[in-house]
Amino acid sequence: MNLRDALDGKEYVISSIVTDDEEMDSFLFSLGCFPGEKITVISHLRGSCIVAIKDGRYNIDNQLASAIHI
Repeated sequence: MNLRDALDGKEYVISSIVTDDEEMDSFLFSLGCFPGEKITVISHLRGSCIVAIKDGRYNIDNQLASAIHI
């Protein structure tokens, strides 16, 4: 399951990041988004979702959300 399918307000653990783009991998890693890390979906918006990783909140688009498997 990926973040697009996640329920709002529930905490999940990232199982994997599935991308073919090293730049996207680096960007997600810089946010603290890597396997084993906890992530909470705050809300889903049209075309994106707001997530909480560690002490930060981020708005990520559906392409990034699809790459994060929980």
